[in-house]
Amino acid sequence: MTGRIRRCLALSLALPVAGCMVGPDYVRPGVATPETWGELAPSTEPGRSEAIAEGAPTAWWISFGDPLLSSIVERTLRSNLTLQQAEARVIEARSLRRITAADLWPNLNASGSYTRARTSKNGLGALQAAKWYDLFQAGFDANWEIDVFGGNRRAVEAADASEEAAEDDRNAVQISLMGEVGLEYVTYRSLQQRIALTAANLEAQQQTLDLTRRLFDAGLAPELDVQRAAAQVATTAATLPPLRQQAEQALHSLGVLVGEPPMALAPELAAAGPIPQPPPQIAVGIPSDLLLRRPDVARAERQLAAQTAEIGVATRDLFPRFFLSGLADLQSIHAADFFKWESRLVSIGPSVQLPLFTGWRVRGNIELQKAAQQELLAAYRDAVLRAFQDVEDALAGFSQQQAARDQLGDAVDANQRATDLARSLYGQGLTDFLTVLVAQVNLLSTQDSLAQSERDVALQLIALYKALGGGWEVASNTP
Repeated sequence: MTGRIRRCLALSLALPVAGCMVGPDYVRPGVATPETWGELAPSTEPGRSEAIAEGAPTAWWISFGDPLLSSIVERTLRSNLTLQQAEARVIEARSLRRITAADLWPNLNASGSYTRARTSKNGLGALQAAKWYDLFQAGFDANWEIDVFGGNRRAVEAADASEEAAEDDRNAVQISLMGEVGLEYVTYRSLQQRIALTAANLEAQQQTLDLTRRLFDAGLAPELDVQRAAAQVATTAATLPPLRQQAEQALHSLGVLVGEPPMALAPELAAAGPIPQPPPQIAVGIPSDLLLRRPDVARAERQLAAQTAEIGVATRDLFPRFFLSGLADLQSIHAADFFKWESRLVSIGPSVQLPLFTGWRVRGNIELQKAAQQELLAAYRDAVLRAFQDVEDALAGFSQQQAARDQLGDAVDANQRATDLARSLYGQGLTDFLTVLVAQVNLLSTQDSLAQSERDVALQLIALYKALGGGWEVASNTP
């Protein structure tokens, strides 16, 4: 018996070594990448940030030089509930991988029982007198599927790739959250500035209204000027509530992003702060690095790898499945004899299952897995192209928004001078009130546009960092 057991074990160990791996071996698909960014056009103008190809963005939020922004980003990475969900999905994928890998090993079970039974006098044992007896039993049984054709190993390969895809998904969530924090923070600071500019202009318009009323009382100005000035004051005042509403909504979003109630950050953000300004130089890296740095691209590639392995799992059903089963028991009708050598019961031997007819289910499943692989291959290539597009769009937007900001800065200076001159001439009676009114409207409009343009410059830079896939490396190391 011992020699037979050894031969069975040796055969079971030799079969997987000699066996093959069903299904295709995965090879990362090649994609064409440009040598440099088409929109990468460094600027040497004063006050303009320059995009350079060396390096890659990491903790990009620090480059804005705003400690409060950095603090909110770090708190978001620690406490955000959406990120906690993504972390839980990573743990789920790791657990599924361990469950799948368990099929590579034997299943070993222990059992024990005690039976008190009576034979039937009128049954099969009718020739013997009916009597009671005890049966004591305990032992082990094992079952092991010998992975001859590699189906189980393909399943583990698919689980490994799925686990890595879950990690890439977690990293993509981190990038998205950091970009969302930057967007809401910049928007909030911009709204604070726009509210302050509107309030300052409202005060200046109120002073103009007071001047117009004095001139009217002195008989030096018509009532029409008074009504125009009053209408302008009311119109400007009406723009403040919507701005305050938007600011409160941005504040609420920031509170929820850090995993706190909506008003949690109100004390910290109560004081008005400047709109974050971009650093002098922006590192964008080279296009080929994007395939390794963007988590969404990496996730698409890992999903393709997992699906390729699933083809092998489906193909395994075309071939026989080999099993090795064993049983080792102690049985005795007397408790005193239970542990004696004569009470042993041993059974071991291989078995095979061969599918003969499954109604073409197996072939259909293989075709299904192949079609899913082709779908994910197209999705991966699409993700690569969209990643390149995101970067080019962000580079173009960042460059053009800086140009627009510079022009608006000049417009604000000119309108401020025009407003001062118009008010001075009107007070001396050298121009009509309509000139003052138009100058004030133009000044408020360009000041508001400049504040929005400064916001858009910062948002385009955040979009560029997000498109480059920057920051998740630092975020993954944040405790």
